[in-house]
Amino acid sequence: MWLTDTQRVAFCSGGGFFLIGGVMMFFDRAMLAMGNILFLIGLTIIIGPQKTLLFFARKQKAKGTAAFFAGLALILFRWPLIGFCVELYGIMILFGDFLGTIAGFARNAPVVGPYIGMLVDRVGLGRRNAELPV
Repeated sequence: MWLTDTQRVAFCSGGGFFLIGGVMMFFDRAMLAMGNILFLIGLTIIIGPQKTLLFFARKQKAKGTAAFFAGLALILFRWPLIGFCVELYGIMILFGDFLGTIAGFARNAPVVGPYIGMLVDRVGLGRRNAELPV
């Protein structure tokens, strides 16, 4: 492909930074929309168009896909706060399986790792597949 790995990851990271910036600027519609578009472009570039379509088209993730794109539409139709909340719900359903992996990776960070580990244990992200206590 004509992009390096760093450039591919930069699209997703840029999308994340625009999303954070849009939230910090009191749900600025333009920044949230740009963040979503950059995130989708970055995801498509990283894993490919076919795998991206397959990811969003899975039957068990249909509710998350619908919520994500409905939230994006609400942001574009000038309802940024409600759209972001709906989109956040969709992201949690779509990418919820990865949260345990991300939390395990973050535990190994040099300075903040132990604090992240305590937070993960308190919230319970690390035991997503484990049986819940009664």
